[in-house]
Amino acid sequence: MLESEQKLPTVIAQMWGREPGSRRGPRPGLTLGRITDAAIEIADAEGLSGVRMSSVAARLGVSTMALYGYVPSKDDLLTAMVDAAAPDPPEPGTLAWRDYLTDWTRAYRDFLAGHPWLLEVAPLTPPTGPRALRWLDRALIVLTGAGLAAVEAINITTTLSAYAASSATLLTAMSGTVDEAGPEGPAGYTALLTQLVDADTYAGLAAALESGAFGAAQDWVEDADFTFSLALLLDGIEALIARRKETEA
Repeated sequence: MLESEQKLPTVIAQMWGREPGSRRGPRPGLTLGRITDAAIEIADAEGLSGVRMSSVAARLGVSTMALYGYVPSKDDLLTAMVDAAAPDPPEPGTLAWRDYLTDWTRAYRDFLAGHPWLLEVAPLTPPTGPRALRWLDRALIVLTGAGLAAVEAINITTTLSAYAASSATLLTAMSGTVDEAGPEGPAGYTALLTQLVDADTYAGLAAALESGAFGAAQDWVEDADFTFSLALLLDGIEALIARRKETEA
């Protein structure tokens, strides 16, 4: 094994199957996969606040200390959870770059919305695991294949993933899963704004409310609205690709 591999952090080494062959301390039968599965179950049911080393240990029926040979800290546990929660990304196949990025961004939004706690921790945890990095890899393959430089492709992927996260945040907030004390769904939010906004102070907002822009109620969290906004981003990417081709011609 290479010296650099021996120095990998414990959790990252385990996620990649590169942990040292001889390890002292961890409880036989306990694995990082079992630990992260238990932690994800707690986070899905109770939110991120419910995930503690002690609560994960209790779910697994082991002592808290038994976890530390696999996850030295809560931050390490969160890193492993973010990777374990990620499904496989769509594969490009023969799709055109625009069709693929539409599928990629929608799938990214959907798995974030399926685990709302990811919206709290994923932006703070750079992808280091094999599953999360597979999403980045597939987007880079498609974008560089369309003629963009790697640095451009990375910036674009960051933008698309941020858009997916913001859409997932809106989706979960409007379904009441983030803040139960807030207005109930899009219709409730629209009704609240109607009470608060006056045309003299908020002319643009009042006109939008009057026109019904907020309120076929759920339109702005459904797929048509998501696709409309995504198309604006993809139009910008398409223009950039066209400029690169003109430069190379």
